[in-house]
Order: sequence, then C-alpha cells, then structure tokens
Amino acid sequence: MATIFHARENLQLNKNHHQHGPIVEEIEGLIKLYKNGHTERPEIVPNVPPTLPLELGITAKDITINNSINLWARVYVPTTTAAKLLPVLVYFHGGGFCVGSAAWSCYHNFLGTLSSKASCVILSVNYRLAPENRLPVAYDDGFNLTTWIKQMSLNPPSDQKWWLSRCNFLSLFIVGDSAGANIAHHVATRLTEPAKGTILIQPFFGGETRTKSERIANSQPNSMLSLSASDAYWRLALPVGASRDHPWCNPLANGVAGLSYARVARTMVCVSDLDILRDRELEFCDAMASAGKRVEKVVYRGVGHGFQVLCNSPQAKARTEEMMAHIKAFIHQ
Repeated sequence: MATIFHARENLQLNKNHHQHGPIVEEIEGLIKLYKNGHTERPEIVPNVPPTLPLELGITAKDITINNSINLWARVYVPTTTAAKLLPVLVYFHGGGFCVGSAAWSCYHNFLGTLSSKASCVILSVNYRLAPENRLPVAYDDGFNLTTWIKQMSLNPPSDQKWWLSRCNFLSLFIVGDSAGANIAHHVATRLTEPAKGTILIQPFFGGETRTKSERIANSQPNSMLSLSASDAYWRLALPVGASRDHPWCNPLANGVAGLSYARVARTMVCVSDLDILRDRELEFCDAMASAGKRVEKVVYRGVGHGFQVLCNSPQAKARTEEMMAHIKAFIHQ
C-alpha cells in the first residue's frame, strides 16, 4: 500500500519555513521531510492493539525481535485445529518503505482474517522506515527476522511456544504487499535455504522508463497509488543519488540474468488491473518465468493498488475474498 494520496514536491521554500527548515519532500497527508532530516508522519490510520473478534478464532500478540532497533512483529495464530501444524507466513506491510505499521488497523484486520480463512500462522513485521533508515535497512530487518524464526524453531523458548508449537517450518512463505512485496522479494533472494514460496501482492517496483500503465496513471481514477507519490517514495527510500533503475527498485535493470540468482522455490504475484504498477508487475512475472522460476500470476479485475486493505466497496471486498482463497490454495499445495 504505497499511498491513497498524491505527492507534491514542494519547491515553495519561502512558504514552508519551519523550526526544522524548509520542506524538501512531501507526500501530502502522509509524510514530510525537512531539510535538517526531521520527518513528520500524520496519523492517517489508527494503530490498534492485538485484539480480534472471538468468532475469527485467532490469537494475536506482539513479540519483540530486537529491542535495540525496535524490531517487532504481530503474530496471528488460529486457535482451532490445535493438533495440526500450520504454514507460516512472514508478512511485510506496504507504505512505500516510508509509512505504515504492523499495528495499523487496516493490516490488523486483513491479516487476522487471512490467518483465519487460510489456516496459517502469520508474523507481521514492523520493520524500520525510510528516510531515517533507507534501503537496505528494511531488507536487513526482514532477513534478520526470518533468520531469528529459524533459530527459534530449533530451540523454542518457553515464552514463544504458544505460537512456535503451531508452526510447520517446512512450509515457510515470505509475503508482502506493495513496498512490503518488494521487501519480500529481496528477503527471499537472500535466504541460503529457500522458503517454500513467495507471495507478492502488487509489488512496488519501478524504473526510469515509464510503462504504459504508468503513463496513463492520471486516467485511472480507482488507482490508490499516483505516479508522483511513487517517485517520491523512491527518492526517500533509495540510497541518496540512486536512480529508479537501481536493482532494489527495478529488478529487471540487469535483464533476466539478474533474476537467475533468486533462490525461490515458487512465487505467486497478485496484480490489480487498475494499478499503475500493473505492466511492471506483469513484466516481472514474464522475466521470472524466463529465468526458469515457477511463477503463478493472478489478476484482479476492477480494483486498484492496495484494494485489499484500503477499499471497502462491495467489489473490493469480493476481490479480497478471492485473494484470500488464492493465498490459501497456494500455501496448502
């Protein structure tokens, strides 16, 4: 979920002087970066505690991974089928690498429902955000958490057994949406032992050359991500001075050969047909297949970027139900 607002690059410095200096980058309603490095993020989505309706049959709790860098995760565990070991999903939220939280209500509700419907354990990762922590910090957090999970599985501490005892670690999936899907892809390629699969929901990729769906972005009223916001997120997240053809942004920057190293067993890519990133995601699927990777793509009609967490329309709800069913089928194959 990159944003529901449009970015505006604020160049009217005389109108934006502040105790921290002028605003040098702004995505309206979401984030302001000042010249001295100070960052402001209005609370556009409420943070909620790990509680869920009883009828979902899910226990949710927050666990600390590394207190020194405030790395934590919200864990969702089905309370039914207690004797059965369940697939494990490591999930990265969206937000253009710059905003968002595992405690955001939209993600809490989506993942609690997904855990219930897909019968899986989910760890929703609260990774560090840019621009204070530019890439590859989010990748490092994701990799370290995944490594931590594997270490915990070998010798479960007593205070973590409530969820570790429910996990089938041979069925580990790396998952995310938007910027979180970008993180999932890069974390999965780092693992020395491949996860069983990767699920990329509207992965946030980019490039200097515009695709057709990016060029017609202004004519897509249902798209939740604008091109200006996308560009601003990359300026805030990539190393200073890097272009959108940096491999962290553009996985096809080095052609199909650049994907051949990816140690992934199989990948599912969820594409929204009104998303400005649609064509870039479809190109990624074709390139992965050309690199010899097992790829399944699903296109959701009539919905845009982040519909599963941002939209409450009947159509978005129906497509979200479809997405959850597709995820369930993929992880239980």
